[in-house]
Amino acid sequence: MRIAYICTDAGVPVFGTKGCSVHVQEILRAFRKQGATIEVFATSLKGEAPADLAGIPIHRLDKPQGDRAAREQAALEGNTRLRDLLRQHGPFDLVYERYALWSYSAMEYAQAQGVPGLLEVNAPLIEEQAEHRGLVDRGAAQQASRRAWHSASALLAVSREVAEYLQRDNPAQRIHVIANGVNPERFTPELAPALSRSEESFVIGFVGTFKPWHGLLDLVEAFALVHPRLPQARLLLVGDGPQREAIEHDLQARGLHNYVHCTGAVAPQQIPALLTSMDVAVAPYPDLASFYFSPLKVYEYMAAGRAVIASRIGQLAQLLHEGVYALVYQPGDIKALAAVLERLARDPELRLRLGKAARRKILREHSWDAVVQHILAIARDSTSVQAQACEAPY
Repeated sequence: MRIAYICTDAGVPVFGTKGCSVHVQEILRAFRKQGATIEVFATSLKGEAPADLAGIPIHRLDKPQGDRAAREQAALEGNTRLRDLLRQHGPFDLVYERYALWSYSAMEYAQAQGVPGLLEVNAPLIEEQAEHRGLVDRGAAQQASRRAWHSASALLAVSREVAEYLQRDNPAQRIHVIANGVNPERFTPELAPALSRSEESFVIGFVGTFKPWHGLLDLVEAFALVHPRLPQARLLLVGDGPQREAIEHDLQARGLHNYVHCTGAVAPQQIPALLTSMDVAVAPYPDLASFYFSPLKVYEYMAAGRAVIASRIGQLAQLLHEGVYALVYQPGDIKALAAVLERLARDPELRLRLGKAARRKILREHSWDAVVQHILAIARDSTSVQAQACEAPY
């Protein structure tokens, strides 16, 4: 099977270190494990390909330049270049695209060629762009997105919340919820910890970007409540972002800086050993009005066999059954977060039980291999539907 993988979003570097980049790389790996030959069409790469992906042909797309309005127009015009490249390097058996604003020609190409076109939708990008970065021509963005949605054989939403968003504009479209996954061969409980620690210490960990919607300020506040009662507690923060300086100043002011280790940004291959340096791993998402994420970090926490603590929000409410795979608490409830941290600090057997159960769930349901097998089944089903439509009498 020949697959064209499309990623026109300049904010998603295919070989970067962000969570979205890891997602792209793992999908590529899993496709290759299924025997597929892949060609990547991408706007942003950022660095060299990992050794196991180095042989994949890459077709670079132009990065839009200029002010915001000029970039929007250039991104729209880029559809012609993408269509030409697909025609030049095709035919393909499957066109798979990570949904990006302004991009529609890949799905229209697949439709014209009579092959499955699957559009992976990770977020309501029009709303995100308008709220966080600015959007000049919202009407054109909506038109481009609808062209992509309506041309796709199927839409793959990473969460039920994203699926509901898509359903509003695409009531007749085939929409499938396919949550993110993890590579359980990389994240294992047996991996040697990256950091040395004393036997009596209790390490509370977080992995992610230091941005408001990740709730790191809530975790710091809860750590400040817990530490006087648990002087052996330590906080391990893996990542970087705009809130890092403020968080470090806050910890300094509280006199907690000696009990906290901030790694800064790290390469994806360093994450597994940092996870096994933790006793518990936290996803402290605050009380957000719209939570549509499928958090990679939580799947990685679980695969590493960590005891997970997460706020009861969005997809996490379905993924993490209270007391079975994790301990959960109401978003924004700092005292409740502190209480579950203290509970796990005092109950190592519960930590072990939760970690083992979480890893079993990952192995059973949430490996990238399982995700891609589901995707390929949808592609095969799409091919069958298209064939039946062509054979139908008029």
